[in-house]
Amino acid sequence: PFNILVTGIGGTGVITIGQIVAVAANLEGKCAQVLDMSGLAQKGGQVTSHVQIAARADDLHATRVGTAAADLVVGADLVVTAGKDVLSRIGEGRTRILVNSTLSPTSAFVKDPNLVMPVGAMENALTDAAGKDHVWLITANRLATALMGDAIATNMFLLGFAFQKGFVPVSEAALLRAVELNGVQLDFNKKAFGWGRYAAHDLAAVERIATPAQVVTITPLNKTASGFSRNLDEITARRVEFLTAYQDAAYARQYSEFVEQVRVAEAAKVGGTRLTETVARYYAKLMSYKDEYEVARLYSDPAFMEKIRAQFEGDYQLKFYLAPPLLAKRNNKGELVKQQYGPWMLKAFGLLAKLKGLRGTAFDVFGRTEERRGERALIVAYRATVESLLATLSKDNLDTAVAIAAIPEEIRGYGHVKERHLKAANEKQAKLLAAFRTARAAALAA
Repeated sequence: PFNILVTGIGGTGVITIGQIVAVAANLEGKCAQVLDMSGLAQKGGQVTSHVQIAARADDLHATRVGTAAADLVVGADLVVTAGKDVLSRIGEGRTRILVNSTLSPTSAFVKDPNLVMPVGAMENALTDAAGKDHVWLITANRLATALMGDAIATNMFLLGFAFQKGFVPVSEAALLRAVELNGVQLDFNKKAFGWGRYAAHDLAAVERIATPAQVVTITPLNKTASGFSRNLDEITARRVEFLTAYQDAAYARQYSEFVEQVRVAEAAKVGGTRLTETVARYYAKLMSYKDEYEVARLYSDPAFMEKIRAQFEGDYQLKFYLAPPLLAKRNNKGELVKQQYGPWMLKAFGLLAKLKGLRGTAFDVFGRTEERRGERALIVAYRATVESLLATLSKDNLDTAVAIAAIPEEIRGYGHVKERHLKAANEKQAKLLAAFRTARAAALAA
């Protein structure tokens, strides 16, 4: 038999692809069987469809594709495809693998926002198992979404790619007839299949079609229009500009003057700008906490509606889900609950954004809540902590000082989510401060 594995996550059409291939085989007088294996979650969980095609029913002896017996793997999800179960069914020099290299977030990100998926290791695992010449890594999710407007087209796109490469042992007519018999989004699925065929023939051309033209801005070497900042000056300049829009020039000047204070001290004591760059990033983060005025400023910025118009056509309505501390209700855990607000909020945002000058003053009604007072206190505490580090900074404790200055990276979210992260960040900072003092004491003793 010819063995095919279709892999992906639930709710994206993995099972449908297996069924289409099997029906197409039956339409040609061949025998086919399908076994769908889904994880605990049908939507979002791991799904593998085992498809076996043979000339006679007697040639189909097992329900699953055996060890190293897969002839083709159509991988709609890299994480699932590089998993142990699928890898065990890949035969070196036998299995051809077409995998979507556009990484989809997993549930693990909910528990660990710092999680980094080992994309390179997963890709290497596939090439090691099948052989470099037997693996095609395609940004299918990105291409299918750009071409068809919906990521659900990814699987049919991959099937079309595999067919054009000659890896699917059924005819195009049978596959398209199977799509018709499936009776769901006929034109959509046929077009996705066609785009996949075209990509297999000329991937570069499809890449160009799927990538919108962009204006390239040429900037001087000491400036950057986009991307990561390349040096301390760029880090600081960007944040000065942002804090000026966030509050005003005086507020931004407080930031830049403190960054300069750290730069001078670091240069005198250890040289370099590692600590200063870290402070430049995270002091600005604390100073630009997202309160009601900032939310209003961002939503009332014309750029917001420009992005909406670029993504949606026809009639649409905006709804906002917010939990203003002064208005929102709390659940039985004491947590603020978001409520729905209509498009009229855009006008309210425009008015509220003009009042940002009240932030932190006696007239700031929003600033009286415990959360807002805590956010302002974090700014003061961070500055005091950095100043204490500068007092005894040395090459022996520089690494620890940088880690302490980066603590705000751990403070994420809003409301009760932020409280949880703040507690963990404070515990981490306490340990790092103890290590900083220990390193200093050891250096003095030596």
